[in-house]
Amino acid sequence: MLRLWRDSNPNPDHHDLNDVTRFNESIDQSLTYAVHGFKEQVERNRETLVANEKAARVEAETANRAKDMFLATLSHEMRTPLNAIVGWITILRMEGHSEANLAEGLDVIERNTKAQVQLIEDVLDVSRIVSGKLRLDIRECDLIDTINAGIDVIRPTAEARDISLDVQLDPGARHASFDAARMQQVVWNLLSNALKFTSKGGTILVTLGRERSNLRMTVSDNGQGISPELLPYVFERFRQADSSTRRTFGGLGLGLSIVKHLTEMHGGTVEAQSAGEGQGATFIVRLPIKAVRFDESDAGDSSSENDDEPVSPAITSNSTRVRLDGLHVLVVDDEADARRMLLKVLEGVGARVTTAASATEALAILADGTETNRPDVLVSDVGMPDQNGYDLIREVRRRGHHPEVLPAVALTAFAHHDDANQAALAGFQVHVPKPVSVHELTAAISRLAGRTD
Repeated sequence: MLRLWRDSNPNPDHHDLNDVTRFNESIDQSLTYAVHGFKEQVERNRETLVANEKAARVEAETANRAKDMFLATLSHEMRTPLNAIVGWITILRMEGHSEANLAEGLDVIERNTKAQVQLIEDVLDVSRIVSGKLRLDIRECDLIDTINAGIDVIRPTAEARDISLDVQLDPGARHASFDAARMQQVVWNLLSNALKFTSKGGTILVTLGRERSNLRMTVSDNGQGISPELLPYVFERFRQADSSTRRTFGGLGLGLSIVKHLTEMHGGTVEAQSAGEGQGATFIVRLPIKAVRFDESDAGDSSSENDDEPVSPAITSNSTRVRLDGLHVLVVDDEADARRMLLKVLEGVGARVTTAASATEALAILADGTETNRPDVLVSDVGMPDQNGYDLIREVRRRGHHPEVLPAVALTAFAHHDDANQAALAGFQVHVPKPVSVHELTAAISRLAGRTD
């Protein structure tokens, strides 16, 4: 800088040189400060990036450990009912089993089958929650009826364990707008959770009342309680108080997470309260009396097929035995065991049953237009090779074998309400998810045949 200045000023005086020197020193100092500041900023940014990366790594490792524990728990919980089922099947195959053994074994098999279906439903619901595909069918409903349905499910178990159920429901808080099936799931999960952690001789209190513009439902117990360390996390997925091999209570730890999400989808809130371990727990659900419709994937899409979506296998009532005397049912399934089971079930309630192992075989039976071979109702599996159930019903509708529209039931292991929609679009009137509820299937057949409303 000084040299440039001298070249342009051949006769500088003393003061000018001092000014230039000071100017250069000022620039050097400024540059030094700037470089130093830049280095400090780079270092701070580097430290921030390192800290963020470390925090992200710790968070990812924590999440992975939680998921690993969840998968280990899932494996355990799936194997436990299977063990009981397989064990009792072995016992019942043995010669000389008594009627008492038969009754006990069938009860155990049924109970554990329902438990396994519930595990699968919980996992599927969490998958729908994570993917944003869980939808609501909001209608004007009776919350007292919904709560009583959940109480009726757990009452036998509560009575067997000498646990008293204290129910205080305000009739003035009866009506609200909500998805009845999903709210029944909320109630059932809260009651099941209370029952799980309440000891013999304990008490579960269920209340319902109005709180300003909300309905307030509580489920309280005097059981194990929740530690202060766990309380903030009780609604998190993959989180359990004890995931060790010596844990006292079964389950996947998904129920409360599902409760929270379903409640919030209705525009409500849920909170947990507990004074600590051994002090019991209270869960409070607040719902707006007029719920706002909220569908995560398609707010404008509501389907009445949601009514048929299974919420809990335990909630399905088998108290009424439906008879199908005089009805001819055509059953189509590529699995021999499934065909045999449906044959036995439907013949057991009076139906005449014809079976087919494929869509091609079913179409051949339908092509025989004689009165004796004409079925009253078609029951078809969906997941079959070559031509699936959707292909079959489309071809049936196209050919018009039946003088009227042949009533048809779709049986499928694809149990989401989107699958029910797909079945309806293909031409089925009813969608029944697997594992098949005998009562649900026979009631559907009876309804389609015009026997019941």
